[in-house]
Amino acid sequence: MTRAYAEVIGDPIAHSKSPVMHGLWLEQLGIDADYRRTHVRPEDLASFLESRRGDADWRGCNVTIPHKQAVMPLLDRIDPLAQAIGAVNTIVPRDGVLIGHNTDAPGFLEPLRPRLAERHLLRTARILGTGGAARAIAHALWDEGFTLIVAGRDSAKAQEIVAPFDPGFVHVCTLDTFARPLDFDWGEAGDRLDLVVNATSLGMTGQPPLDIDFSNVPPGAIVYDAVYAPLVTPLLAEARERGHPILDGLSMLIGQGRIAFEHFFGVAAPSDADSDAELRARMTA
Repeated sequence: MTRAYAEVIGDPIAHSKSPVMHGLWLEQLGIDADYRRTHVRPEDLASFLESRRGDADWRGCNVTIPHKQAVMPLLDRIDPLAQAIGAVNTIVPRDGVLIGHNTDAPGFLEPLRPRLAERHLLRTARILGTGGAARAIAHALWDEGFTLIVAGRDSAKAQEIVAPFDPGFVHVCTLDTFARPLDFDWGEAGDRLDLVVNATSLGMTGQPPLDIDFSNVPPGAIVYDAVYAPLVTPLLAEARERGHPILDGLSMLIGQGRIAFEHFFGVAAPSDADSDAELRARMTA
């Protein structure tokens, strides 16, 4: 007897926490299905997708490094958001047609929804990084009315990210700009929403910490780190010590996972406090 399944693909893939996340949701909902981890090398990507296309039990896959852009020409249809971002992280089969989505953008926003529901005179996001995650985050925040400041080692890559947006509401700088002290009086937080987002790998286990001088961080700014190993990065530890609200990388991972889960299995993933607590406990064990 066959069994429905979804999976995550990448190269490497052993580190992925997605099977823990989706596996718990399947267990909690009593769905008889699997979620797997599959190592797919770049040279095998096309043949992998063709083999899955005809598999009636396959419900789709999440896509991680280095395949998020490489899969795009191999798909039959791409969701407009994924097309705009230029990256696909979720593939879903529908009647033999392979459709590419990007759940990183809405997943990033999920833990911010209570604040986004408020009215603000000004919304500004400082996005540090120029990779696929930064691109998705920039699109998500632009649609929520943020002025964007994008910083990267290579300012040309940062310029590529902001190119689709109104140039009057975007700024580009190099990453080391945020490492230098800023002599500026921010005043009170006021009626504004400020974000500082680390979308680089800096601060990840085995990587040096992100070099940032907190004089560049406005009072009351939410500091959001896409890194989830370790869960509390040096950036988040310092932000918390200075009294800033913080969001860790599991917030984004879980947010995008919920959207993908519904694509795969047709039902919403559990989102109550008890389920979230158990999920975080398993993913950090």
